[in-house]
Amino acid sequence: MAAKGIIIKRDNNRYINVGKVTSLILVALFLVSLFSLFIFYSPNASTVFPNQRYDETDESLSQNEEEVDASEPTNTASENQEEERTCDLFKGNWVRRTTEEPTYYTNSSCTTIPDSKNCFKHGRADSDFLNWRWKPELCELPRFDHKMFLELVRGKKMAFIGDSVSRNHMESLLCLLSKEETPKDIHKDSEDRYRTWYFPKHDFTLMMLWSRFIIVGEEQMVNGSGSGTFDLQLDKVDDDWARELPNLDYAIISGGHWFFRVMYLHEGDNLVGCVYCGQPNVTSYNSDFPLRIAFRTAFNYINNGCKECGNKLVTVLRTFAPAHFENGAWNTGGYCNKTGPTSDSEVDPAGMFEWQVRNAQMEEFEKARKEGMEKGHSFEVLDVTMAMMMRPDGHPGDHWGNKWMRGYNDCTHWCLPGPVDMWSELLLEIFNKRTSLSSRGPNALDWAGIGVCDPATWAKRTL
Repeated sequence: MAAKGIIIKRDNNRYINVGKVTSLILVALFLVSLFSLFIFYSPNASTVFPNQRYDETDESLSQNEEEVDASEPTNTASENQEEERTCDLFKGNWVRRTTEEPTYYTNSSCTTIPDSKNCFKHGRADSDFLNWRWKPELCELPRFDHKMFLELVRGKKMAFIGDSVSRNHMESLLCLLSKEETPKDIHKDSEDRYRTWYFPKHDFTLMMLWSRFIIVGEEQMVNGSGSGTFDLQLDKVDDDWARELPNLDYAIISGGHWFFRVMYLHEGDNLVGCVYCGQPNVTSYNSDFPLRIAFRTAFNYINNGCKECGNKLVTVLRTFAPAHFENGAWNTGGYCNKTGPTSDSEVDPAGMFEWQVRNAQMEEFEKARKEGMEKGHSFEVLDVTMAMMMRPDGHPGDHWGNKWMRGYNDCTHWCLPGPVDMWSELLLEIFNKRTSLSSRGPNALDWAGIGVCDPATWAKRTL
């Protein structure tokens, strides 16, 4: 006898034939299974799922890609977009350039390279350190476009504020932009610390505002000579750059290397501590403490003290770029003779004082950025610390041509051309983020989801 469907009576006197419903469900599942098999085993399945990443014909995997398990579901378009949005430009590795990616300039084609950064002129024989580019983990960093940069800054004024490493960045940018327009040298002070260059075709002014500490710092004199010991006024910014601030559209602020020396720290008329002074009745601090306060004071001046600045100013923090002295300091025989970069696996920032300095800068930056948002002020970050930790090969070393300091190595500044040119690639991306002039392809960074990571989160992602 044929099986009949079970009839269930409900309170509302309606009836449901469970057997028929079950049959319909089984038929539907069978059809879905057939369709799924057709989709996944079709040779043209990629036309159905155009964002599928797995390619059966490509047996090679790049060094940074994980092998795809065919049994696992592939990323959807939304997941790919999420990867792009969370890409951190400052987390990655140095990879070899292709033949289509030559250096931007040479030590002879750029006539503004200072003698101390012209490493090839002073005998550097290896050149492989030029054959590397910065590759963020989840996106590409586009090559520097000098035409685009000058269009973005047309009619603007930009100043690099900081020490000689800040000037090193300005000199690199000057070489990069000189491919498009030869700038005019319109100002140079007697000590060659304050420079102004002008690009007339683009009405763009590029300045160097030299400042050891960002805040007021005076060297103690002994018998008319510098002692190497400094008095820092923690609550006062250096007026040499502060007076220029209302005239600027972009201020790229950096610093750090001058804080590693004997310093006495003052607030108003009060001595609040020292660094390396060794006096029993004076509170002793590490170098990152006055550096932190210096950037706090500078950012506070930008947010609250500069009444004439308005909202046009974009403040960019460039984080600490470490030196690479080995087997001694600059004055005790230290040297840097590497010829290639290291990988991120060879660099452990945990416990490194340079990373501690960078974190102090980032923490003060994040506080200032949040306060600035409420006031309509713009803050951006150029976080180069991790990338430059991997470039012990980029310094002049003993190829810096200082005839008065023979036998000493420069492992603090950077050769031109060299890895320091990457800083301007990052700077251009920051400016692109702020404008609609740049059109990006499908593999480019989606800036809409980029945020500034706090140091703790960044360290977790890095380590």
